[in-house]
Amino acid sequence: MSSFRVKGGLKLKGEITPQGAKNEALQILCAVLLTEETVTINKIPNIRDVNKLIELLADMGVEVNKIGPESYQFKAAKIDLEYMDSDKFLTKASALRGSVMLLGPLLARFGTGKISKPGGDKIGRRRLDTHFIGFQSLGAKFHYDTKREIYNIDGNALKGTYMLLDEASVTGTANILMAAVMAEGKTTIYNAACEPYLQQLCDMLNRMGAKITGVGSNLLHIEGVKKLGGTEHTLLPDMIEIGSFIGLAAMTQSEITIKDAQIHRLGIIPDTFRRMGIKLEFRGDDIHIPAQKHYEIETFIDGSILTVADAIWPGFTPDLLSIVLVTATQAKGTVLVHQKMFESRLFFVDKLIDMGAQIILCDPHRATVIGLDRKYPLKGIRMTSPDIRAGVSLLIAALSAEGTSVIDNVEQIDRGYQYIDQRLNALGADIVRID
Repeated sequence: MSSFRVKGGLKLKGEITPQGAKNEALQILCAVLLTEETVTINKIPNIRDVNKLIELLADMGVEVNKIGPESYQFKAAKIDLEYMDSDKFLTKASALRGSVMLLGPLLARFGTGKISKPGGDKIGRRRLDTHFIGFQSLGAKFHYDTKREIYNIDGNALKGTYMLLDEASVTGTANILMAAVMAEGKTTIYNAACEPYLQQLCDMLNRMGAKITGVGSNLLHIEGVKKLGGTEHTLLPDMIEIGSFIGLAAMTQSEITIKDAQIHRLGIIPDTFRRMGIKLEFRGDDIHIPAQKHYEIETFIDGSILTVADAIWPGFTPDLLSIVLVTATQAKGTVLVHQKMFESRLFFVDKLIDMGAQIILCDPHRATVIGLDRKYPLKGIRMTSPDIRAGVSLLIAALSAEGTSVIDNVEQIDRGYQYIDQRLNALGADIVRID
């Protein structure tokens, strides 16, 4: 297990380019199974979860060629379906939550799918009902092997249908969409997720020959086709990294420019950080955050305490609530952070409290942060990263704190942020990786 030793109190300065979006990469990589032709993908982030999925695809028989620092070519002409019944496949798939999105393409193209219970962050219950009910609506038949804990799915006769999703799940929508693109007839998905990453997937599939309309809305129409072809696709910059860098700049009183942020795809993320009192300047497609000693949290119009809550797109992404929370600890004012979707994602605030932050954990979903305008700086401590987003929030806290902190289990951070220690050290941070 690796750790970061972080010297706090340093002000950073310079430019940083966000990596390709992790959450988009997991969808797009699974989509390469939909065709036997070559698919080229650019801006693939070099992070553990993405690398593990690429490795899994290669094990399944996909030809994988790295053609540049962030570019790969994939050709899924010869897939070994028997490999999916092996313990090696099931073990690798269960360790990676994104592997569930292999099912849609496999059902669409081969009429069969098999997967064990997927893993991922321990951030609360993350059910798969939306995925499976959607497949069943298309005509797939399920058998759960209780002894091996394996889902066996027969999708030999998928037919288009109308479905109303019980939740606007991003991965669920992506999975059902990929299953439906080659189903017989027309599929309508209502209450579909419409995040920019989902829009990117739709655009890519349409370039491959799919017939999807309603892209960008919560009502998707898919006309099934017989076959899909190859294409080239470039991932969006990771909006979670962008939000993390905004919070980092504010907390450490640093002057940072985030390059090529594709601001028009960020939704309300910039405005939410502005409501936290953080100054942002848009320079073309770059975001410049000037050094700020003080930033003050807004109140609602009637003077009541600001609430920042997660919501389905175009609401505020749950992946950035932990960044808002840690950023608020050094602001002036109070904010209620309401994490609606996951009941365990706020269980890192005890570490911030140990560092000196004024936070009341109201229940598993809500925390009130009392910002004292840097009157009491955070203190360096030893702590453990519980998941990707909390880990980066603790790293931001450590960078702003007085003294030295040690963060254990940084493999969690590596799953979502490529070379984060090296990239921040290039801006003036002092982060040492200890193996």
